[in-house]
Amino acid sequence: MNFRRSIIITGGAGFIGSHVVRLMVCKYPDYHIINVDKLTYAGNLANLKDIEDRPNYTFVKADICDFDLMMDLMKRHSVDGIIHLAAESHVDRSIKDPFTFARTNVMGTLSLLQAAKLYWESLPEKYEGKLFYHISTDEVYGALEMNRPEGVEPPFSTAASSSEHHLAYGDDFFYETTKYNPHSPYSASKASSDHFVRAFHDTYGLPSIVTNCSNNYGPYQFPEKLIPLFINNIRKRKPLPVYGKGENVRDWLFVEDHARAIDLIFHKGKVAETYNIGGFNEWKNIDLIKVMIKTVDRVLGNPEGSSLDLITYVTDRLGHDARYAIDSSKLQKELGWEPSLQFEEGIEKTVRWYLDNQEWMDNVTSGDYQKYYEEMYKA
Repeated sequence: MNFRRSIIITGGAGFIGSHVVRLMVCKYPDYHIINVDKLTYAGNLANLKDIEDRPNYTFVKADICDFDLMMDLMKRHSVDGIIHLAAESHVDRSIKDPFTFARTNVMGTLSLLQAAKLYWESLPEKYEGKLFYHISTDEVYGALEMNRPEGVEPPFSTAASSSEHHLAYGDDFFYETTKYNPHSPYSASKASSDHFVRAFHDTYGLPSIVTNCSNNYGPYQFPEKLIPLFINNIRKRKPLPVYGKGENVRDWLFVEDHARAIDLIFHKGKVAETYNIGGFNEWKNIDLIKVMIKTVDRVLGNPEGSSLDLITYVTDRLGHDARYAIDSSKLQKELGWEPSLQFEEGIEKTVRWYLDNQEWMDNVTSGDYQKYYEEMYKA
């Protein structure tokens, strides 16, 4: 079958990646989408069960650090685009094992960049019509102060529009021009990979785009992250561990909105540009947790507030950044994107998905899916 484009999406069996793969496979039947994923603990092909038999979809179990294999994939599939999501992303894991984060996030990105450079430079048209799209994080910017302007009361959910700033917790935001100031091994590794992507453009002319996004939430997220972990713990009446006093603030973005942004930027974004993707949706962790408790209790038919006693305050994370807040105005003004859901709607949709898909959740938390893949791909 002849395809108009051939695109590698790395980390496509993970949380954000699976949503991007599904969107691209379904929206562009004339594109060949090659999902490259190592199937670490966070990769799960069950996330893509509904599209696995599509004729324009191919899965390849591979480590992006395997340069020779990346070169082979580029040539074999005549790849003209890379959407790079594969990354180790959990801050707590990076604190315990920074080497793994440096290997995957830095050396893995470098492996892909070099493979793209060498393959595309070998073609008669060279870089024409090619793009290396690197997905990064707002954590590379460091932390913002919580200095709410006097007289401004914090709305605990913002409008689904970036046309106005809701100064809930401070009068500053992360902009595309914000100086990098990473504080964790995770964010340091992502900052390094961002710099490599930009360096390959500046040195070799490799066409690239970098985006930095805020915290994502939604279906198929691995349940070590706050929202799915707490939904599952409420369901099972297990403790809800809250770092410090729960005062840290994050900007939350529904994953399907992020996937839409990635699609738009891949097709319409300007080469060598950076775009921030955020929800203008800041929440203190403790306030977010209380909304989740209220929503889960209601959906399960529990008495309102009956799960509040599950909140357990634990020692704060090392180097825990106080506040992240993304300014997405550039993306809105240049490409017309904005988040589609207000947070209450998004969290309702998310809670119901996890509670309706308890078999998926139980399979992931048990680790059974990993044993299945180990057997399937045994050498």
